[in-house]
Amino acid sequence: LAGEEGMAEDAAKSYGNLVHRMLETLPLMQSDMWDSVLKTLSDGYDPQIAKTALDEAITLIENPDIRHIFDPSALAEVPITAQLGEQRLYGIIDRLIVTPERVLAVDFKSNAQVPESARHCPKGLLRQMAAYGHALTQIYPGRQIETALLWTRTASLMSLPHDLVTDALREVLEP
Repeated sequence: LAGEEGMAEDAAKSYGNLVHRMLETLPLMQSDMWDSVLKTLSDGYDPQIAKTALDEAITLIENPDIRHIFDPSALAEVPITAQLGEQRLYGIIDRLIVTPERVLAVDFKSNAQVPESARHCPKGLLRQMAAYGHALTQIYPGRQIETALLWTRTASLMSLPHDLVTDALREVLEP
């Protein structure tokens, strides 16, 4: 996000990748194994950075308000492809929760600066989630499709209104 302070861009992306790997891996195992997994996942990272990333991931996994995102029934790192206008969409959804009535696509964001509301999210993030939602309507017809961003630094799940993401995507599909 514009105006972010803290780590240099490459370091921030590397940190975000580490948090991502932890959120993909840790929910699959017992918590008494997390410290040993940290050694494998964080090879090559400064130990303090790795510990911070682990603490951030654990805070998310143990948060009762968002625990359902890390439920064993949730799908992790789901590759997706679909037709999007004249183009083909390829992406990976961080977490996908599928029920008979609805589908929730969640993308993790480790930005240091978190928008105060969905309306303040960068257009690129809104377009990304709209594209995922568009693809999911093709894969799961008849189900309610929802999208959300999980801001890892604040452990907050931000639901994205359908009209907001759809309008952001429409701007690039219908110039």
